[in-house]
Amino acid sequence: MNRPPGMMDVAREAGVSHITVSRVINGHPSVRPETRSRVEAAIRKLGYRRNSVARALKSRRSSTIGVVIVGSELYELPRILRGVETAAERAGYWVSLASRQGGSSTGDLVETLRRLTDQAVEAIAVVADRPAAVEALSGLVLDVPVAVVMSGSAPNPELSFVEVDQELGARLAVRHLLDLGHRRIAHLTGDLRTFDARARVEGWRAEIAAAGADEVVLELEGDFTAESGFRLAHRLCADGTALPTAVFAGNDQMAMGVLAAFAERGVHVPQDVSVVGFDDIKGAGYLVPALTTVRQDFGHLGSSAIELLVRMLRGERAARQKITPELVVRRSTAAPRSR
Repeated sequence: MNRPPGMMDVAREAGVSHITVSRVINGHPSVRPETRSRVEAAIRKLGYRRNSVARALKSRRSSTIGVVIVGSELYELPRILRGVETAAERAGYWVSLASRQGGSSTGDLVETLRRLTDQAVEAIAVVADRPAAVEALSGLVLDVPVAVVMSGSAPNPELSFVEVDQELGARLAVRHLLDLGHRRIAHLTGDLRTFDARARVEGWRAEIAAAGADEVVLELEGDFTAESGFRLAHRLCADGTALPTAVFAGNDQMAMGVLAAFAERGVHVPQDVSVVGFDDIKGAGYLVPALTTVRQDFGHLGSSAIELLVRMLRGERAARQKITPELVVRRSTAAPRSR
């Protein structure tokens, strides 16, 4: 055969009608045992597989949740997807994955969502690193539930949103440094086109302002890479002014670059400068010194998105959920030395 075997081929092989084959496939109790055995033997012989896509399009039930990945700065994506897949499997759903990189247009994102709905997915989770992705969804109306993960919110009451509270995480980091006695705290930001970087800047500024600790307000933009942290830390050492007593890095990757640059410059951490990261990536506790950071539970983030979608599928309204981060104190922070 030049094509995959179909239901009619199974019917001819078993000597029954295609309706009988359909009843066997769908477990209908009215089929006699000997007829069922004959049809099942024909299915095995021909290697027939049911067309689940066609069946889903006809019934609008696919038991599948679409997941769209938007952007290239999603460093902990595997942990998010693990949470997504675990929660989806627990709820009885498969996951269909699509990806759009940072340069994709709004139209590309909308087209991806439309294609997923054309495949009869029952709900969609959009995991995004750019606010532009959320803006594209502001006026979008789909006939399936949609949840946005990691990228803030938009004025669309039909969408659910789930994120780690980035601003709170930044405030926890800065409050820790303030409580140690630091007053000159520099922030090396991530890519400010991303939601996470913007929210962390807001948290840093708010906590600094609340403490009246703006003797030196220093903010340098990076891009979430270790290279940018390395470059900006060298810049701090070379600009001719006194070093800040503490550095709040945009994420752990940047903090790794900061530690490397300070080591090259002979700046001791935490004796000369304390360093705090964000994310608690795998291995952060084994850097030298072990990195104080803000832990995000990415698995919980992914599973929460699926749980929101399942509740929407059951008739509940869209919701917004913020997950509380956790400060993890290690050896890269200490009270400042008097200078």
